[in-house]
Amino acid sequence: MIIIIVSICSLALTFFYAFLILFLRSGWQKIPHFLKSAKNPITKVSVLIAARNEEEKIHLTIEDLLAQDYPKNLLEIIIVDDHSTDKTSEIIRSYANRGVKLIKLNEKEPLNSYKKKAITEAIKLSAGELIVATDADCRMKQNWLNTIVNMYETKNYNLISSPVVYFEEKSFFERLQTLEFLCLIGLGAAGIGNKMPSTCNGANLAYKKSVFIELGGFKGIDDLASGDDELFLHKVAFAHPGTIGFCKSPDAIVYTHGKPNLKEFIQQRKRWASKSVKYKDKKLIGVAVAVWLFNISLLINFILAFFYPEFLKLVAIQFIIKLASELFFLDLLVDFAKRKSLAYNVFILTFLHVIYLIFIGFAGNSGKYNWKGRMVN
Repeated sequence: MIIIIVSICSLALTFFYAFLILFLRSGWQKIPHFLKSAKNPITKVSVLIAARNEEEKIHLTIEDLLAQDYPKNLLEIIIVDDHSTDKTSEIIRSYANRGVKLIKLNEKEPLNSYKKKAITEAIKLSAGELIVATDADCRMKQNWLNTIVNMYETKNYNLISSPVVYFEEKSFFERLQTLEFLCLIGLGAAGIGNKMPSTCNGANLAYKKSVFIELGGFKGIDDLASGDDELFLHKVAFAHPGTIGFCKSPDAIVYTHGKPNLKEFIQQRKRWASKSVKYKDKKLIGVAVAVWLFNISLLINFILAFFYPEFLKLVAIQFIIKLASELFFLDLLVDFAKRKSLAYNVFILTFLHVIYLIFIGFAGNSGKYNWKGRMVN
């Protein structure tokens, strides 16, 4: 009797998961590929970066920003140095004669949300109508900014999420991260396509300055180190439903790197998962819990199969459905990113993802983690 009950619950969670992935695939497909028009931009833009100890790569990001095909009189670049202990400030300051503005945080009292503080201070001094946030270790094509602004001027969205893709992988571990991260970007885009915005990435995020001010900026979510992107997205979605877009264009992609080792990867994902404690949408929380329980059922059934062989068939069915649905969704994402070869790694990722999601479900709510050399909540 217990075996029957466990099997029914497990299969129910499995079919829910498969339906969810198909729903996400549908959401991705609902977003049309954005084709930039030939009209000249008229929007004053402030590109903001919060940087801490980024001396190795920040010059590449600055050079990409200065090379943007965007009118110089409409572009403002503001970089906030968040208490760097290396040469980050010196590098930023060396671009002052090319219009790059430097702000140095000088907080005496410890904060838990340094990045939100940095962005807030930059926005106070910004002159742009549209805020475009990215990170200090990102790369972008020449038409990146023009493409996003063109969408803004065409659609008048309050917030535009745009794709972020890992590149220049040096190991199999980093290639797995690239594929998994594409899932997250696809998840965020699909949520927007389905009119249920759930997640985005602060490395490629644009929003109206007026909306940021209207909503009190990060007030109410400033007690977490993370959440300058996803939790602010939720604020905009709640206050102005239907005014969020996703820029589905290869020219709008921002490129960055995966983590070189498991330790740094876990710290990053604990930071991302910590945002879930601030979720207010019960549907979003319910879906997240159901996905977590589905993965728990996979692990438990796999362990039970060593003692009760009849569970082996159940586990096989669950994994086959999981793999097939994920591959069906990922095929669209790797095609968009022009990384079709990554799809072969889904056979390994689908198994590792079970352990990862179970672990991160606990770890994301387990207190402090290390970020940029600081211990934060």
